Formats: sequence, C-alpha cells, structure tokens
Amino acid sequence: MSKKEKRLIAILGILSVLLGITPSVNAMHIMEGYLPPKYCIAWGILCIPFLAAGFLSVKKKLKDNRKNITLLAMAGAFVFVLSSLKIPSVTGSCSHMTGTGLGAILFGFSTVSILGIIVLIFQAILLAHGGLTTLGANTFSMAIAGPVLSYVIYKLCNKLKVNRKVSIFLAAFLGDIFTYCVTSFQLSLAYPSKEGGVLASIVKFLGVFAPTQLPLAILEGILTVLIIMALESYAQPELKAINFLDDSMNYGKE
Repeated sequence: MSKKEKRLIAILGILSVLLGITPSVNAMHIMEGYLPPKYCIAWGILCIPFLAAGFLSVKKKLKDNRKNITLLAMAGAFVFVLSSLKIPSVTGSCSHMTGTGLGAILFGFSTVSILGIIVLIFQAILLAHGGLTTLGANTFSMAIAGPVLSYVIYKLCNKLKVNRKVSIFLAAFLGDIFTYCVTSFQLSLAYPSKEGGVLASIVKFLGVFAPTQLPLAILEGILTVLIIMALESYAQPELKAINFLDDSMNYGKE
C-alpha cells in the first residue's frame, strides 16, 4: 500500500474517532428497551440467515485476497462515522446517515450485514446509541434492508448504463431512505395507531422522519460519491482486487 493510501486510511480512522465520540447521548437508533421482547426476538431471528451469508462472504473475500481487509475496514469506519452523527427525530429513535451504501456498492449487501452489526454493537456498548435488546431490529433496518436496496439500485443502474456517479448517488440515497422506511415499519408494528392501525402509524413516523432524513440522505449520497472518487485516486489496486473498477468503468462513461 502506497503512502497516499495509508494517509487516506489514517484520515478516515481519525475522523471515525473524532466524530464517533462527539454525538449527543440522546441521539440513537431504536433505543434499549423500546421494543417489546417478542419483536426484539423476531427481528433478531430474521437477521440470522443474512448474517450467516455475510460471514461466509467476508471469509471468502479475505481468503481470495488478504488486502481486501483494508477496504473492509474503511467501509466499516465509514458506517461507524456516519451512523454516529445523529439528529433526534422522534421518541425512541432518530435521524442519521447510515453509510452502508458504500459497502453495498463495493462488496455486496451480504458483507455489509457483518460490518453493520459490528458497528451497532460498538455503538450500543460504548456510545449508548441503540441497544442490545434492539440489536436485531437495528441490524435489519440499517445493515440488511438498506444495503440490499443500495446494491439492487447500483446493479440496475449498471445494466441501464446510467452515469456512474449518478448511480452511486442514487444507491446510497435510496438505501438510506429505505432504512428509515423499514424503521418506521418496525416502530409501527410495535406501536400501531389507535385509529388506522399500523398503516396510519407508518405514515406518522415517516412524516416525523422526513424533514431531517431527506437532506441527510442527499448528503450521504454526495459523500459516498466523493469517497469512491477518492478511492479511485488513492486505492486503485484494492478496487481492482475486488473487481470494482473493471465493473464500474464499463458503463456510464463521462
């Protein structure tokens, strides 16, 4: 790894530390104890097959090329940094960027499930963001559902020959928004509205999230594009090792 690549990783590491320790304690994912036990268990069980697939995916990528750990660490740091910057939005949850779109674009959604749950565990234990009882729900929304949509959007744009930067932006933006759609659904299932039930509750939660989440999702899309541009300048060997450059350069030429 060249000096420029080491410098880029060092900067990302420093940012993860500086930004990760500054957010307010009141800003969090679905907080500890907020969901009834049956929902905590159900969402946790639902995550198991995705996490198993993610573990095998990470293991294969490291077996194929040990240098992939550099990009994996960078993608994990990106998730940690962005998802630690939170704006309180509604009792029991908050609005924040997710950072998972980057990993989904580079490695696929399975790998991101492992990166995401590691980040969520550290945030729950060290930063009081989210909780261990709600780990399954938070993992499903942020580390599974959002990355799945990001991956699908990116691949779809690839096939449609959409401009590369636009496709990266859309993947990160829509993945972020979908994370909050799923979070709203999770909260609505646990706390349906007395009038209108789950659907009415979903509309209410989305209405509360939207004013803060839409601009944050736009910002995440822009940041993801910038990070990938930086990686293309400083970490081309690593991107070629995961076949990202070869794949992305075949469409949407500028």
